[in-house]
Amino acid sequence: MCGIVGVVASTPVNQLLYDSLLLLQHRGQDAAGIATGMGKTFNMYKGAGLVRDVFRTRNMRDLPGTMGIAQVRYPTAGSAGNAQEAQPFYVNAPFGVTLAHNGNLTNWEQLKDEMYRIDRRHINTESDSEVLLNVLAHELQMATAGYSLDPAAVFKAVAGLHQRVQGSYAVVAQIAGYGVLAFRDPYGIRPLVIGYLEHEQGTDYLVASESVVLEGQGFRLMRDVLPGEAVFIDVDGHFYAQQCAENPSLNPCIFEYVYLARPDSLMDGVSVYAARLRMGEYLSEKIRNELRTGEIDVVMPIPDSSRPAAMQLAMKLNLEYREGFIKNRYVGRTFIMPGQAVRKKSVRQKLNPIGVEFKGKNVLIVDDSIVRGTTSNQIVQMARESGANKVFFASAAPPVRFPNVYGIDMPTRDELIAHGRSDEEIREAIGADRLVYQSIEDMKQSVRDVQPQIKRFEASCFDGVYITGDVTPEYLDRVEYARLHSAHADYESRSQLNLNLSAD
Repeated sequence: MCGIVGVVASTPVNQLLYDSLLLLQHRGQDAAGIATGMGKTFNMYKGAGLVRDVFRTRNMRDLPGTMGIAQVRYPTAGSAGNAQEAQPFYVNAPFGVTLAHNGNLTNWEQLKDEMYRIDRRHINTESDSEVLLNVLAHELQMATAGYSLDPAAVFKAVAGLHQRVQGSYAVVAQIAGYGVLAFRDPYGIRPLVIGYLEHEQGTDYLVASESVVLEGQGFRLMRDVLPGEAVFIDVDGHFYAQQCAENPSLNPCIFEYVYLARPDSLMDGVSVYAARLRMGEYLSEKIRNELRTGEIDVVMPIPDSSRPAAMQLAMKLNLEYREGFIKNRYVGRTFIMPGQAVRKKSVRQKLNPIGVEFKGKNVLIVDDSIVRGTTSNQIVQMARESGANKVFFASAAPPVRFPNVYGIDMPTRDELIAHGRSDEEIREAIGADRLVYQSIEDMKQSVRDVQPQIKRFEASCFDGVYITGDVTPEYLDRVEYARLHSAHADYESRSQLNLNLSAD
């Protein structure tokens, strides 16, 4: 769940890229990076942390150029705080290419081995994005035989990449002296939109993970990048697009609409806000059937992403709506923070209850989803400590029972509270008096109601169906083993560092 941006303009783009990253900060808080192009020269700066902390005025001055790409990254296992894996990545041959990626390759280890044995390319990190960059660079070299580059060769290279790469990927890349390339995997799992800005000098183009970037920068939304499609904007502002996959199909990640994206974004023709309102409507019917609504005194959201669903639910059930929790906006999103210990500590720093709204009331708390259950358990505790009589809990999404391998940090089954547990066991674990989940079909229908043309979704964390077809139980076991091993190594490293500091 990273955020990416690519732009070709007639004026310097460093400030435009910086401001775009601020609009995508919710998609990643672990690292940020910008790479700009001027002629055949790249300028790049990146580091660990929030956008505002990574870049200083001196860094921005060192990023001249009228085209560029940028990324905000959120941490996955083993990569949290690792500045070496901040993006964009760069390779110098052929032509010079920088790349930023949102998603996760499921066959990156196999590709990494092929890069070394067959393509004679060296991968310096454990990032699948660096692997993806080198696959693209190799395919560009094959498509051009090392000579001049044109749009046809670019699209041929992306077609070759699609045949080799598996998993989810929305990509922006910059080719020195030629232009900016953007493409999306053949399943369209991760989002990517195109915008334009017309002016006297011509037309500027911007590609980003969410439409909110376009609107915030004064660009007009053109359309989404289609599954399997590649878009190339050359340095002179000429726009080219071509389908590069053999059998593309749209299967957007439904968790984008549940939680990840900003509500004011439009992706694949779906208003995220409208989809969340519909989730609230469907959830209200489930609650009407499973609870005595007369027992509920007040409906409260967990800010911010569950607010549309909670408001619509309260209206449909004719119940009072109240804001019972105040969010500290200077604390990171707990879902994307590495490690259970950090999550447990951050929940009470992030949310503070308004006691008067709970005292003596039966409260229905609405959240967008329940992933690990840590946050839900502490929220229920806070509600009781604030004087709630009964605490009912409702999730606008179904139980998260399966790992996600397409770019969301919940890969191990043991971390998922719903894995191997019944709804009643989950209720007991979070401490609620009653628990109501959205159904899988109602969640999907909520998005279809807004955009009927979407027939299928990537919803593996809810239904266990991995649409790329290459995710086996053995693969999930390897992912979990690698994650646990990485976490143990990270713990040992921190412990040794603390020991050395104590000795000093």
